[in-house]
This record gives sequence, structure tokens and C-alpha cells, in this order.
Amino acid sequence: MRTKTFKSGNSQAVRIPAEIAFAMDTELEITRSGDVITIYPKRGSLKEAVEILRKMKKPDKIESIERTSTRKTLWD
Repeated sequence: MRTKTFKSGNSQAVRIPAEIAFAMDTELEITRSGDVITIYPKRGSLKEAVEILRKMKKPDKIESIERTSTRKTLWD
């Protein structure tokens, strides 16, 4: 697929064809390395992940795991 750049206000813009477009309102990150521009969905930070985990409800009960023996292998 090919596309062309165009002017959008004071910025340069590019049309992403519907076949490969992201969902509407997806926050994107853009990086450039030489002539290559990469666009990908914004990744959350580790700090954001920890905040999400802390907001999760803690389980009422934690079930224990019954340990079973493993079979011997040739390299044991």
C-alpha cells in the first residue's frame, strides 16, 4: 500500500488505509529512525500497570495447590 503526506493545520499528516487502520480514538506513539517512521498503539508504563493491579479487588479466599510428584526423566 502507498499513501501521500498532506498538510493538516501546521502539521504533516498521512492517511492510514481502512484495511490497516487502528480503532478510533486509539492513542498512538510515533518513532523515527532515519527514513523509517513507526506508528504503534501507546503502551502503558509499569507504573500504570501497578496502579491497575492495586485497584483490583483482592480475592476472599486463596486456594492452596496440591503438590504431586513428578516422574523421573533420563537426565535426572
